[in-house]
Amino acid sequence: MTTLTSAPLALLLDRLFEEADATPPAAIPAVAELSRPERERLMRSKTEYLDLYGRLKDLPLAVSRETGLLLYMLARSCRAQAIVEFGTSFGISTLHLAAALRDNGGGRLITSEFEPSKLERARQNLAAGGVLDLVEIREGDALRTLSIDLPEAIDLVLLDGAKALYPEILDLLESRLRPGALIVADNADYSPDYLARVRSPAQGYLSTPFGEDVELSMRIG
Repeated sequence: MTTLTSAPLALLLDRLFEEADATPPAAIPAVAELSRPERERLMRSKTEYLDLYGRLKDLPLAVSRETGLLLYMLARSCRAQAIVEFGTSFGISTLHLAAALRDNGGGRLITSEFEPSKLERARQNLAAGGVLDLVEIREGDALRTLSIDLPEAIDLVLLDGAKALYPEILDLLESRLRPGALIVADNADYSPDYLARVRSPAQGYLSTPFGEDVELSMRIG
């Protein structure tokens, strides 16, 4: 058995995924009133993302079950000890990553979220899952919170916040990525600049789409 597949975390994740499935974006009035083109525009904006994600504050914005399992497997297989996450939301992805750290023998997971109500939900979920001690939660704009006090060598990064900011967040972390470090970017198709960068070996990365909405990259330089 693993931390991920045993109580209390396994039962907690089942409940959180069920709740996420029962709360589609269209069920939130502040989101439903946006036209699809407007939502797409906000997803790609580097300046108006706070408006969009403010509207999404009551949504879990959870990774899929498959992506969660992938995160756990990647963190275990690379024996991650230092993980950075951009975009905590309710902490579902954080739970998977922290479970991997627990089963790797410990470590440090830094996660950043600007919405205070989401951070409180995430903190409660991490405590209920028994992994809060492994997680450092940073509240505020990740362009600031992830610009200081980073591990000397980062083993794995999850990008799952404002998609348009993926290049800027990578700028903050890049010098700390160890050779072979893995980067998982959810919905990276909303950031073509990011994709162009990580798909270029000349930029020091190998990268490939994985599943329907994940870009999996590895630092090679």
